[in-house]
Amino acid sequence: MTAKRISNSTVRALRVLKALRGHSLDGISNGELAKTLNEPASAITRAMAALIEEGLAIKLDNGRFAPSVSLLQIAVAHSQEMERATGRIAELGQRVAAGSRN
Repeated sequence: MTAKRISNSTVRALRVLKALRGHSLDGISNGELAKTLNEPASAITRAMAALIEEGLAIKLDNGRFAPSVSLLQIAVAHSQEMERATGRIAELGQRVAAGSRN
């Protein structure tokens, strides 16, 4: 099996995206991201530019970075999907426990 090549810039952008978690309101600075991820600030700047371009992050008025509303909508949609799935599983469990033939 051959190893798949993954772009370093793609991996970096995804790591930055994960590092934005918990910073929706006040954001996180470029320097804080660089320190957290042990990356040069210039690399963080490029990753943030890509994330902003794709609508997954925003630059706040205070100059810090945060997840975008679009990214948060993805998270909410996932949560709602999981709630629906949990409800369906619970319903099936109740039917099984009640001995339903449907």
